[in-house]
Amino acid sequence: MSNSASPADHFSSVASQYAAFRPRYPAALYQWLAATAPGCDCVWDCACGSGQASLDLAAHFHTVIGTDLSAGQLAQAAAHERISYRVALAEQSGLASGSCDLVTVAQALHWFDLPRFYAEARRVLRPDGLLVVWCYGIATISEPYCDALFQNFYKNVVGPYWPPERHLVETGYRTLAFPAPEIAVPTFTMKLDWSLDELLGYASSWSATARYVEARSANPIPSLRAAMLPRWRDPQARHVLSWLLRVRAARSKPLGVNEP
Repeated sequence: MSNSASPADHFSSVASQYAAFRPRYPAALYQWLAATAPGCDCVWDCACGSGQASLDLAAHFHTVIGTDLSAGQLAQAAAHERISYRVALAEQSGLASGSCDLVTVAQALHWFDLPRFYAEARRVLRPDGLLVVWCYGIATISEPYCDALFQNFYKNVVGPYWPPERHLVETGYRTLAFPAPEIAVPTFTMKLDWSLDELLGYASSWSATARYVEARSANPIPSLRAAMLPRWRDPQARHVLSWLLRVRAARSKPLGVNEP
């Protein structure tokens, strides 16, 4: 777990790629969040990055407060009249107590000091408020040969450069302590039709890719493109990418937490 006293910023160096190429989450997820939260007045989108989830939450909630430790990430976020972005730690949000109907964490819980974040979420949530976290692992590509190359790139080329917290994403956060009791969550899947350039832009936004470049002074993306292009044929042709979302959710009451 990242030490919140000196939190690591893994994404400022790839903030523009992150904003441009990270997948958006399915509309059904936001519909479920709005229907399940005790109200739709205010949501805290914690570790919001460049605001992918914040923008979609704004379609359902009156006020969205997006926080992130990376000013570089927030600088890439699109402005919206319902969204307020601010630099803040997950464990020290600066939000008023009992001010939020919902706290969301998209693809970021593995970076937090969990006991301190859960205490902050309980403080910020109103009675019966909802904490929902989600993550996704590696996508699969509908073209089998390109999928095999992509899986190898993820596991073996940049694989050694993933931060250690990445294994928590691979397990769908199931090994992490979580406020109890959890509530049932539907199954959500992301499916996108992407060109080769969009796929490679996404891979370039990974923290492991940035660390590979820093460590080896070489970019692995052109080699992946050259390997995929003969089977992809037209780089503007589109293939289906699929990610399974792993979602966990709990009410702010009862307040018990299983400490990690």
